[in-house]
Amino acid sequence: MTSFFVYGSLASPAILDVILGQGDAPLGQVGVLSGHRAAQGSGPFPWACPADDHSITGKVLNDLDKDACTRLSFVIEALGGREDSALIQTDNGNIRARFARGTPASPSTLDDNVLQMIELFAAQEIMSYFKRVEASDLVWRRAMILSRAASRQAADTPKPADLRSATDRDQIEVHKVKTPHEGFYLTRSYQLTHPKFDGSTSAQLRREVFVASDAAIVLPYDPVRDRVLIVEQFRMGPFGRGDTRPWMLEPVAGRLDAGETPEQCARRECKEEAGITLRRLDKIASHYSSPGASSEYFHLFLGLCDLPDDAPGLGGLDSEQEDIRIHIVSYDRAMALLDTGEADNGPLILALLWLSKTRDALRASA
Repeated sequence: MTSFFVYGSLASPAILDVILGQGDAPLGQVGVLSGHRAAQGSGPFPWACPADDHSITGKVLNDLDKDACTRLSFVIEALGGREDSALIQTDNGNIRARFARGTPASPSTLDDNVLQMIELFAAQEIMSYFKRVEASDLVWRRAMILSRAASRQAADTPKPADLRSATDRDQIEVHKVKTPHEGFYLTRSYQLTHPKFDGSTSAQLRREVFVASDAAIVLPYDPVRDRVLIVEQFRMGPFGRGDTRPWMLEPVAGRLDAGETPEQCARRECKEEAGITLRRLDKIASHYSSPGASSEYFHLFLGLCDLPDDAPGLGGLDSEQEDIRIHIVSYDRAMALLDTGEADNGPLILALLWLSKTRDALRASA
C-alpha cells in the first residue's frame, strides 16, 4: 500500500471522487510539504515547485491500493506533471509519500470557485479516457481538454430569458450518450427527449454535436488612420465544404485557454497573430457560431490600436503551425468586402457592421 500527498484542487473531495472512482474520497490526514510552493501550471491545476522558506499544506492519503495510485498517476501525467516523493510532516510523524510537481505558468485572474469547477470538468474528461488511452497520448489534447472544461463552466451561467423559454437543461432527459470521435475535438451523439412548447414531450431524438470550446475574436481598428487589420489563412471548414478558395479573410481569433478571460485571450492573440498591442477593447457580442450542430461560442470585440504602414505582412506561431497573412486596409475597402461578398466569414461581417455604427464616435474621440 502507498501514501500520496495531494494539495490544492487535487485534494478537493469532489475531484478526488472523480479520479479515484469512489463514492466518497478518502479523508486522509493533514500534511505539510516543506521547501515547495504551489504554483499554477498547465491550465488551472497547481504544481509543487521547489522554493526555500515555503511549504504546501495538503492531505496525505494513506494505504492506497494499486488502482488508486494508477488513477492519480494517470491524471498527473495527462496534465503535464511528474511524480516525486518526499517526507511529509503530519501530526503522527513524517510519512514518505508520492506527490505531483511541475513547471509553473502565469497565474489566472479567475475566481477560485470558477477555477475549481474548470478543474472538476477537466478531471471528468481525463478520467473518461482511463484504461482506454495512454496518459502520454493525452498530451496533445491537454489544452483542448482544459479549454472544453472552461467552456462548460462558463455555460453554467444562464443568459436572460425575457423572450425565449426559461426551461432548464435538467428538463431534458438523456437516454444515451456516446462519443464517436475523440481527438483534439470531440463529436458526441445523444439520444434524448425534451419538453415541447405545447407542454408535451418530444419523441426520442438522435442528435450529434461538435464539441469545441470558447473563442475570442477581435477586429483591430485604428481610428486615427481609419483602417482595419484583417488576417487571411487556410481553413478546413471551407475546404471540407468543397470551396474552391478555402483561404478566408477573418478578424484575429483564438481559443480561450483554461483560466483565461475573453479579454486576455483577445489581447494575447493580437500579439501572437499580428504583432500588435491593443489600447482598448470594445465588446460587440457573445454568441454561438452554429448552435444547430456545434458547442463553439464566440466572444467578439473591436480592438482600438495603432496600425502603421510598416505593420508585419505575415504572422502566427510556428508552434501552432499557423500560416497567416496580414492585410491592413482602409475602412472603405473593408466595407466594400461586404458588398462584393469576399467577406463571407460571420464574425468579420458582424464586426464590420458594428464598426460602421460606431466609427464616427470612435474617430471623434481618437
